[in-house]
Amino acid sequence: MRPSAARADAPTRADLDAFASDVEYYLQLAPRQLPSRYFYDALGSALFDAICELPWYPITRAEQSLLDSRAADILEYVDPLTSIVELGPGSGEKLATLLSPRFVGLAPRMTVHLVDVSRAALERASHTLASLNLVDIVAHQATYESGLAQATAGRGRSGRLLALFLGSNIGNFDPPSCEAFLRGVRALLRQGDQLLLGVDLVKAERRLTLAYDDPLGVTAAFNRNLLVRVNRELDANFDLDHFDHRAVWNAEAARVEMHLVARSEQQVSVRAADLSFTIAPGEYIWTESSYKYEREDITRLLAVGGFHVAAQWIDEPARFALTLADAI
Repeated sequence: MRPSAARADAPTRADLDAFASDVEYYLQLAPRQLPSRYFYDALGSALFDAICELPWYPITRAEQSLLDSRAADILEYVDPLTSIVELGPGSGEKLATLLSPRFVGLAPRMTVHLVDVSRAALERASHTLASLNLVDIVAHQATYESGLAQATAGRGRSGRLLALFLGSNIGNFDPPSCEAFLRGVRALLRQGDQLLLGVDLVKAERRLTLAYDDPLGVTAAFNRNLLVRVNRELDANFDLDHFDHRAVWNAEAARVEMHLVARSEQQVSVRAADLSFTIAPGEYIWTESSYKYEREDITRLLAVGGFHVAAQWIDEPARFALTLADAI
């Protein structure tokens, strides 16, 4: 790695303080937890990119295919479009598909705002979109809500804004938080703006567990890397060899849960968080919930949030939905 790249991705003191505060709080809950947003350091982002290539994880390919086939319809519907805000842009490839020259043609340049807590992700997405030479890019290293507030603060009076929340990231919110999040997004938009939402649908349990516990162990490495990050950035002493990755389908709650399960008793210390505790054999740290929906659930959630479904496209083999909604 080049030294300049290492420095660019190094966390700031504010980043570390926020990370330590969250780790101190969540690891003292019952059951113990770690927020999934901290998966995405540079290595975590690379591992997630690898997950998206796995045959057992069809979400990214299905969404990319829907965006490719429906981009012209989406852009025609949202015209006149002056700005786009993508919450959690990943590598930027999905937005690049939507803004392909095939569909944008000679349209005026627009401003694209990228919102993510990960600087590494913002840099990758900005690089991908810059190669199109079609947009002015503004990156916001922030939470979804504060980043969207920054992006909408200086809007002109004309034109529409399209907010993107893709990759089934909505599934990381529990139902009350999901509704609150959608209401918060709507409060920052104007009537007539649009939201493009990607949502993974309920499917057979075996397919779901394979997607989150693949035979190659890539998802397991992605999950364990969260402990690697805590050890590195917060001076902790988690022993990775004594934690197993576990993914289970909770049918009653309609969610896949990812856990890190202790194989043996450990005395854990997280010095930067001033935290010490004993974790027992079989005790787990809950790292992610991924909620799955039926298509009628999506319509209901959006209505509660202040949106009306304008169009919806389903990839039936993958059981994935792309929904375009109007802010009302």
